[in-house]
Amino acid sequence: MKRPCQLRLIRGLAALAFFLPLSIATATAQDSGGSRPIPSFRELEAAGAIIGEIRINNQNIFDLDDPRENNALFRLANLLHIRTRPYVVRQSLLFNSGEPLSVRLIEETERLMRSNAYIYYDVRIQPVAYHDGIVDIEVTTRDTWTLNPGFNFSRQGGFNSTGLKLKEQNLLGTGIAIGVSHTTDVDRTGQEYFISQNNAFGGWTSIEYRHGTFSDGNSDSFRLDRPFYALDTRWAAGGAAATSQRIDSIYSGSDIVGQYRHASKLGEIYGGWSRGLVNGWAHRHSIGLQYQDDVYSTDPSLPTPSQVPDDLTLVAPFYRYELVKDHFEKLKNRNLIERVEYFALGLHSWLQLGRAMTALGSTRDLWLYSAAVSEGFALTGNDNLLLSASANGRYGSEGGERQFYGATGKYYRQQGKRGLFFTSISADTIVNGEPADQLPLGGDSGLRGYPQRYQTGTNRVLLSLEQRGYGDWHPFQLFRVGAAVFYDYGRAWGGDYQNTVNRGWLSDVGIGLRILSDRSARGGVLHVDLAFPLDADPSIKSYQFLVKWKTSF
Repeated sequence: MKRPCQLRLIRGLAALAFFLPLSIATATAQDSGGSRPIPSFRELEAAGAIIGEIRINNQNIFDLDDPRENNALFRLANLLHIRTRPYVVRQSLLFNSGEPLSVRLIEETERLMRSNAYIYYDVRIQPVAYHDGIVDIEVTTRDTWTLNPGFNFSRQGGFNSTGLKLKEQNLLGTGIAIGVSHTTDVDRTGQEYFISQNNAFGGWTSIEYRHGTFSDGNSDSFRLDRPFYALDTRWAAGGAAATSQRIDSIYSGSDIVGQYRHASKLGEIYGGWSRGLVNGWAHRHSIGLQYQDDVYSTDPSLPTPSQVPDDLTLVAPFYRYELVKDHFEKLKNRNLIERVEYFALGLHSWLQLGRAMTALGSTRDLWLYSAAVSEGFALTGNDNLLLSASANGRYGSEGGERQFYGATGKYYRQQGKRGLFFTSISADTIVNGEPADQLPLGGDSGLRGYPQRYQTGTNRVLLSLEQRGYGDWHPFQLFRVGAAVFYDYGRAWGGDYQNTVNRGWLSDVGIGLRILSDRSARGGVLHVDLAFPLDADPSIKSYQFLVKWKTSF
């Protein structure tokens, strides 16, 4: 018979044998994401969790653990590509260790990072451990291929545009973009060089310089800006300057009827402040000074215009007010193919008012104004309606001059996971503009079945209807493929240089192929369209073939 002390020892060992695996499993679930699931971000926020370690998992372009991506070409691409450095990813975060967890900041961080498609193919932010009220977070990013050498070709409105370029959007993984390009289109031929960085000086300051040399002149621009980069940003400041020399053309239809030389200098400095995000709204205020100097001249070698604008210098202090509502919806298959998109459904508006004064060196005393407003609406199901309007111009002793007004509506009606009916309508007008201020309508401006600038005027209306299909085909793990059937209807009229042959309303129908390059920093969607004019005159072709890179479907 066993002694009592031996019995107690045996019972203790048995209890230890039972509870030790349980305690290990519990610790594993809490500390390493084991069998017990980690609470969601919303549950963690409700529990008052504090952010602990922030882990950066910066992944290469292709996932070699995926058999579809583990091939010689993709392994070589990963080998040649320098991954985005962890500090670049960390600079993009709106949250820090030691702060209370905020779902809003995490979602806004993902939205801002996904908008930087030049660097990131995918972004995921998730909790990976939770213990003692502290949550550790992992930020996983996947790079795009950021070196973009090659040959560009586009065709729209009966004219070809070509280009050679070499661009690196993420130099050595630092977020610096640098490049050179050579382009040839219907208006000019030239070269442009640029260098930029969006997270300079360890923060959200963007800096950019561009220099271009073209057949009709040259251009230089510099920008240094710390914007209101997030909804809760409290201050902003920046400045920009640009100079250019170019030829402005006056068109009647597709024909040039006059040209003059235009030398321009522009500049602006500003500072802004805000209380941040209060009750879902961000109110932003800015004051600054803008400078504009325009000099016009005729050239005997160019077609003589009927009139040339007067030289003008404007030096104007200004005040700007911006209002933003925090309301964004995460969607797929709208303007891209199988890529996450964020639709701004909240009100966003801004108004800027400046006063140019002769006492500061202006040619004349003028009020300068510009304004814009947009809002989105979530309708029944997953349908969306986006509305926007804008206006800018000058007002002096002789009334309003060089005023531009525009409005756009876009409607997205989802049809299952891979179908969508899209409608857009836009209207623009110019009041008391300069001779070269024209609104073109043709193959390069939305009326796809007609030549470039087929109609020009001071008023323009365009309606487009599209039945879209978003395929699930992912050839070579590099492209997404979709298609569209479309109908366009519109007209441009008014002013002294209208199309004298076909001034009425025009329409076309067509079909198109859409190819999204989703592993390249170039991004965007290649449009290949075949369009047929329905109101053509005998002087134009019975069809138009268009090829162009665009930012959306």
